[in-house]
Amino acid sequence: MTLVTTLALVAGFVLLIAGGELLVRGGSNLGRALGLSPLVVGLTIVAFATSAPELAVSLDATLAGSPGLAVGNVVGSNITNVLLVLGLAAVVLPVVVRTQLVRVDVPVMVALSVLALLLMLDGSVDRLDGVVLVALLVGYIAWTVVLGRRAGVEEPDAGAPAPTRSRPLVDVVLVVAGVALLVLGARLLVSAATDVAAAFGVSDLVIGLTVVAIGTSLPELATSVIAALRGEREMAIGNVVGSNIFNLTAVLGLTAAVAPGGVPVEAAALRFDVPVMVAVAVALLPVVFTGFTIARWEAGVFLAYYGAYVAYLLLAASDHAALSAFSGVMLGFVVPITALTLAVLVTYELRRHLQRR
Repeated sequence: MTLVTTLALVAGFVLLIAGGELLVRGGSNLGRALGLSPLVVGLTIVAFATSAPELAVSLDATLAGSPGLAVGNVVGSNITNVLLVLGLAAVVLPVVVRTQLVRVDVPVMVALSVLALLLMLDGSVDRLDGVVLVALLVGYIAWTVVLGRRAGVEEPDAGAPAPTRSRPLVDVVLVVAGVALLVLGARLLVSAATDVAAAFGVSDLVIGLTVVAIGTSLPELATSVIAALRGEREMAIGNVVGSNIFNLTAVLGLTAAVAPGGVPVEAAALRFDVPVMVAVAVALLPVVFTGFTIARWEAGVFLAYYGAYVAYLLLAASDHAALSAFSGVMLGFVVPITALTLAVLVTYELRRHLQRR
């Protein structure tokens, strides 16, 4: 590993941490000045800002004549956001979930995931589909802001730093600077990690499935983990849910609206990756419902599933002999056990809720 690559890795991490800190601090203060809770700030300002790399990658690919990249970008990012980003954030500090997230925002994410799957069944997301998705985003933002202002600014989480004096112009500068540092840091890390992987003889396909896929989710990862460390636990989960909603509506929608022939969807993605994205979104609902907290053990399950997902991608890409056995274990044992556990937890929580009433 050369000195330049080492410096790029270090600089990338430093920029990610600095950018996440600026974005969380500026977004939090700006939200309070606008009368919005940290959850709403995470669902809107912070989430949309951290999704900027996905939007840039998809639009650049479309203008370059490769609009199909948008589907893989959106699907891979949404899976990574829930399993890896939220998993790591909740390992750092168990994430508290507000009622609004359970009743409104996570169901919206699930509904949009299912809608995206239905739109892709014909093999593409055309321009009309894209316009519909963007219109849904506009409606969602308006609805979220109205609900947030009605609810007012809630008390900060225990352990969160005391809010600083609001200076809207300074906070806007902090948000913009934070996004710029996050994007630059992510690019440096991806470039350096790609060089390291190539030096060890890793194929371009494996690099793309791992380093590049995680790279576009690095802003969400840095922001959510830093938000959790600073006690802004609502912002940590709001960032993930909001980013996924933004990916499905703005990133996929705008790309489909700009691309002359819409966005093509590969059959392989329809058979595996898109259903996994929907399943991950659905799995989040009972997790946030049980106790209104994402506990560390639940975060550990998310991280384990992300590891299994990446392992499947690598085995499938190399057509490894272990793929069949691995798939059999996942489909015949791990997935059913997880589904049963979630069902038991939801039933238990429902009974507790009815007893309290």
